[in-house]
Amino acid sequence: MSTEPVGVDPRDQEALALEGITVRFGSVTALEGAHCTIRRGTVHAILGENGAGKSTLMRAAFGWLTPDAGTIRVHGAPVRFQSSADAIAQGIGMVHQHFMLIPAMTVTENIALGGQGRFDASTTAARIAEVARKTGLPVDPTARVRDLAISAQQRVEIIKALVREAQILILDEPTAVLTPDQATELLRWVRSFADAGGTVALITHKLREAFTVADYITVLRQGRTVVSAARLALSESHVIEALTGTGTGTGVTPASVEASTVGPTIRIADLATERRMVDHIADAPVLRLDGVSYVDARGVTRLRAVDLAIHPGEILGVIGVEGSGPRELLRILAGRLAPTSGRVTRPDAVGFVPEDRLHDAVIPTFSLTENLALAEGGHARGWMDWSRWWGVTRDLLATADVRAVGPDIPMATLSGGNQQRFVMARERRRATAALIVENPTRGLDLNASARILADLRTFGGNPRPAVVFHSTDLDEVLSVATRVVVCFDGHVAEVQSPLDPNDRTPYTRAMTGSDGAGDVISAERR
Repeated sequence: MSTEPVGVDPRDQEALALEGITVRFGSVTALEGAHCTIRRGTVHAILGENGAGKSTLMRAAFGWLTPDAGTIRVHGAPVRFQSSADAIAQGIGMVHQHFMLIPAMTVTENIALGGQGRFDASTTAARIAEVARKTGLPVDPTARVRDLAISAQQRVEIIKALVREAQILILDEPTAVLTPDQATELLRWVRSFADAGGTVALITHKLREAFTVADYITVLRQGRTVVSAARLALSESHVIEALTGTGTGTGVTPASVEASTVGPTIRIADLATERRMVDHIADAPVLRLDGVSYVDARGVTRLRAVDLAIHPGEILGVIGVEGSGPRELLRILAGRLAPTSGRVTRPDAVGFVPEDRLHDAVIPTFSLTENLALAEGGHARGWMDWSRWWGVTRDLLATADVRAVGPDIPMATLSGGNQQRFVMARERRRATAALIVENPTRGLDLNASARILADLRTFGGNPRPAVVFHSTDLDEVLSVATRVVVCFDGHVAEVQSPLDPNDRTPYTRAMTGSDGAGDVISAERR
């Protein structure tokens, strides 16, 4: 397939151009002659599977790394960035998939970091409020980042770029942690920003997202640009062929992508026939909450007198819009949060896979062996036997199919999918009672997502340990869970499966508290 831009108006003005970009990390070539031209006033989607080089290409555009070869132009003028400060000075801003914020600091302090001149809190806060008003992205300049929801933290990152007068905005998987409604709102804002003359490079793995909002699409595969074209010149089948390099031979088809924008490549209706009924529900619960409530640092009640019993072999899917309690529920079950009131029955043998793996699950600069040993924190005695841990890590990489050169390489060198498989495999080692997982496919491509979800389905179920997971993608939950509970306004209740496996109405009503949400029962099975 041709890599030359198709359907391009030559009169369009060039905002950011990358030509012949090659990036090597030691013996690994991350990009090989990649190219992408982004035009002013457009949304340009950058697509590719995990490890294809999407983020690496955009990090080169943002000055985070210097290419080994190639040319970068901003508004037609060649540039050579030595750091991100150089890119910011050229009007480029980037919102990373894993936010670059300091939780203990306020919004104002975070946005002021890296700025020029003397810090004046009142002036900076006023500027933030002005940008927030003009863009329709509400934030509280005085709030501490640790108290903000993920979507609010993302708004802080966007406003930080705009306060620095970014005209070109790079967004790395911006909807990965958002609910469908939040994602729609963000994409609507992205479109309005471009229509007003701004430029957006949108890194995404969601085809529907790209075809909804983008003007142009570039596809990377194995570090090379394989397609760069106007969206109207492409079809979903063309893009899928470019992504995989094998047509539809991988089992990923346009029809399956329509059914689910991320994750499983099988229709939910087909998966319904595979739902396993846990036949030992009378067994004693492995996890239990009795009258559990939780009030956060801002005094907001996130959970209200929750009773919940989770039995061996269950795969419990948790749904709910952001802020309604799913995150707090999972973290209390995992022992990461202490309830304000109530009782938690929880064994020690519980594994936990957090949503933000780079900040909460691993140390990126540590080796894979060292990151595996972290799981023994609080249990290890005496000297560390590193040769034994090296062997354990080697075996884990093989059994979990983590694609890495060896146990000694830094965690940061793995792709997102391989990082997630590593963390999942590490936590499964100790999860003899239960495994708790937050947003398991955050930022992963179709194939990596499908593998992670398949791991969850085979790990849980009779007579294996219980699995509890939350996802903002309802299709993911329905494709894996044997039972579904919804969080709404701090309450937790089970949603009865509708007769029609394709009917999402009961779940949507339960998540929004709409009238007619009557198909819910107690979340507790004693």
